[in-house]
Amino acid sequence: MRRLPGRRILRDTQRLMGFISRGFKGKRRDTASSSRVPPGQYVVNDFPVLSAGPTPRVNLDQWTFSIEGEIDEPKRWTWKELAALPSETVIKDIHCVTKWSKLDTSWKGVSVDVLLQGVETAAEFTTIFSDGGYTTNVPLDDITGNKAWVVYEFDGQPLHPEHGGPVRFLVPHLYFWKSAKWVRGIRLQKEEHPGFWESNGYNMYGDPWREQRYWGD
Repeated sequence: MRRLPGRRILRDTQRLMGFISRGFKGKRRDTASSSRVPPGQYVVNDFPVLSAGPTPRVNLDQWTFSIEGEIDEPKRWTWKELAALPSETVIKDIHCVTKWSKLDTSWKGVSVDVLLQGVETAAEFTTIFSDGGYTTNVPLDDITGNKAWVVYEFDGQPLHPEHGGPVRFLVPHLYFWKSAKWVRGIRLQKEEHPGFWESNGYNMYGDPWREQRYWGD
């Protein structure tokens, strides 16, 4: 597949969506261990915001989260049911494709392993889908084995809508666009299908340590 220049892809996708949320560039912090910061990244103290569309406002009484696709019976939780599941607080470094990293971020939520308990599937891939039509693809192996969470608190507080609240996906070992905001479910699939950013030039996998930002990386 022909590789497109990274700056051109970012510029074109930003123009496509019409806006970049305020504060997305972040503030640099130059001192950080190279063992924790992938190549090409810089560390920030604040929490930059990059959104591919307007921020949804969700009525929690009508909110649901589902697992569908290659599964015998779809699973679905209301907000109260999800909040009642066994939860955990995790401390993770996160890395955005736009080259900022934020260290030691604190999240509370439900492990995907908990949601998939008892599920038998022939799927090897997933599409994570959200309010507003956003999607991103992640291999099933990359969201199981204590590698991904459905989170609803950040730094001890309910997750703010601009950061994906009431609930976002968290898969911190991949670039942060894979951690879909305003998440509503997981679609289990036998074949891999590109999500929104992947269809617009971003890498299908998105490993920060291999600098897999764009097609061909």
